[in-house]
Amino acid sequence: MNTKVTIAGVVFQNPVMAASGTFGSGMEYAEFVDLNRLGGIVTKGVANVPWTGNPTPRIAEVYGGLLNAIGLQNPGIEVFRSRDLPFLRQFETRVIVNVCGRTAADYLEVVEKLGEEPAVDMLEINVSCPNVKEGAIAFGQDARVLCDLTRQLKRHAKQPIIMKLSPNVTDISEMAKAAEAAGADALSLINTLTGMKIDVHRRQFALANRTGGMSGPAIKPVAVRMVYQAAHAVKIPVIGMGGILTGEDAVEFLLAGACAVGVGAANFLNPCATVEIIEGIEAYMRRYGVENVRELVGAAG
Repeated sequence: MNTKVTIAGVVFQNPVMAASGTFGSGMEYAEFVDLNRLGGIVTKGVANVPWTGNPTPRIAEVYGGLLNAIGLQNPGIEVFRSRDLPFLRQFETRVIVNVCGRTAADYLEVVEKLGEEPAVDMLEINVSCPNVKEGAIAFGQDARVLCDLTRQLKRHAKQPIIMKLSPNVTDISEMAKAAEAAGADALSLINTLTGMKIDVHRRQFALANRTGGMSGPAIKPVAVRMVYQAAHAVKIPVIGMGGILTGEDAVEFLLAGACAVGVGAANFLNPCATVEIIEGIEAYMRRYGVENVRELVGAAG
């Protein structure tokens, strides 16, 4: 069986990646998972300066998933380059760095510094960050702003750019087309859905931030639908994610049009989830006589 996939000229040994924000930079999971087995590791978001994140409590369980309002806490690009990248260089797994920022200049600073790092294979741009110069509306919620940011990043990036789209929009196809038109090399979706939980006994919000991003198996049908719409709206590769727990969940995204998948919240439930999902895809391919995983991409119909 051939499980290799190619995204913007980068070859992955299989289509399974650890999704941003759920796997650190791999160190936290290295005792549970052979990192060389993974198609890719997408790091936690990296900003130009350290971010402290939101006040606690910032995680709450909900039916079929969890809410988080971490606030993209991270130690900043310099610590990432001195601590995390040397660790990641030990492995054959592809490295995708998730980039966050509050302004276009913030993103550009990180992208330019990462251009000096040969260990970084691709960049994933988190456009769900609030844009402080546009009234705190997320970069990914306005097609014009998304297009402008993508175009600026492409002018400076040395690695291929993946734009990670927010599901909190009216038309995901419009956002996908805007990113493609501005030169994005690939898309990843979905990021978390905005949700809220209230403790009825204490009559207080479960999260200090009041709202948070929902992930987990409950969002999977929404994610599959959006991946299908985006994949059929653009010609660039789409990486699908949202509620994947098993190999069959991953295959569902491939059939919808994704060429690869990201595994997120499942890592909290089962630290071995990524490798088990790889094995699940392989078992599916053997069962149905699929010789090349690319035969599954967009094959629903």
